[in-house]
Amino acid sequence: MSKKDFYEILGVSRSATTDEIKAAYRKLALQYHPDRNPGNKEAEEKFKEAAEAYEVLSDAQKRKTYDQFGHAGVGGAAGGYGTHNMNMDDIFDNFGDIFGDIFGGQKRARKKNGPEPRRGHDLHKDINVTLKESYTGTKQEIAYYHFEVCDTCKGKGTKPGTKPVACATCKGTGQVHFSQGFFMYSPASSTCGGQGFTIPSPCSSCNGQSRKQVYDKFNVTIPAGIFDGAELRIAGKGDAGIYGGSSGDLFLKVNVLTDPNFKRVDDDLSCTVLLTYPQLVFGSQVEIQNIDGTKETIKISKGCPIGERIIVAGKGFPKLRGSGRGNLVVITNCDIPKKLSEKAKESLTEYSKEIGTTTQNGSGGISGFFKKFLG
Repeated sequence: MSKKDFYEILGVSRSATTDEIKAAYRKLALQYHPDRNPGNKEAEEKFKEAAEAYEVLSDAQKRKTYDQFGHAGVGGAAGGYGTHNMNMDDIFDNFGDIFGDIFGGQKRARKKNGPEPRRGHDLHKDINVTLKESYTGTKQEIAYYHFEVCDTCKGKGTKPGTKPVACATCKGTGQVHFSQGFFMYSPASSTCGGQGFTIPSPCSSCNGQSRKQVYDKFNVTIPAGIFDGAELRIAGKGDAGIYGGSSGDLFLKVNVLTDPNFKRVDDDLSCTVLLTYPQLVFGSQVEIQNIDGTKETIKISKGCPIGERIIVAGKGFPKLRGSGRGNLVVITNCDIPKKLSEKAKESLTEYSKEIGTTTQNGSGGISGFFKKFLG
């Protein structure tokens, strides 16, 4: 038997827009919906027929092939493209958005023989680490509340030897269908709360919920090089799943606290070293302490200016997004004493007379340097 033209089935022209095709299908789906025509085989066939036409014409590529080759181009020679031969639940699953529009945002409920496993929720927690800990890496104890599988019923929610049963009110669908004039509505069953099943003999430990809330602690390793705002995913440490579903994950957001002596710039570790004026003028070697307590010797060149960046390669943070490490960046500054002995004042005065009171560029003269000391 030759198949009817898909455009004819939906009652639209071959130039119809996607919105016009969808609107036509909505109209037919509402007219021939099985919930409005219980036991009507003819309406069910028309419903499937409309679904088959919509499946092809709503897809731009399938529609183009159909317009060019007809039913043969979309599997017509093999006895139908596919939707016409699907069962009703498959059609509702494939076009849930359409039926949601028609019937109040809910798909047609499928019958349930018992509880369906559901994955547990992911959990989120903030943790604080010092800048030193982010440099060296550390371990931290995590304490939190979460759901774990009930050890009495092993996540089944029932007493040993018993099983859930289909809800007698909704027959396992989770919904009760009512009609009011032209419209139908399907509220959740009040007996099972929309689950489609009841547990006559719930587990005494979890009251049929299949899991219990507990206070838990465990140690987590914070890797060296962790940066502020980073998120660590701890697989399986979220809430346990419901009725045998998989556990969610725990996400730890890392807040790196500020340090009075060091700061992080990308993967570099930066600090300031205070030097005397003679050290800057004559040059010197200075030993400094890194954030992890190790010692580093840096060389101060002769005539070193304030704000000079001295790089100690490979002594910064480990690179989490690559290999190697950043650098330790030491920035020079001058330690200006607030009090001077009389002898020191005399020496600085003589030095000032010796080198003059203006710099070569005439700005910010060295006289300002000594006036700060001498007044």
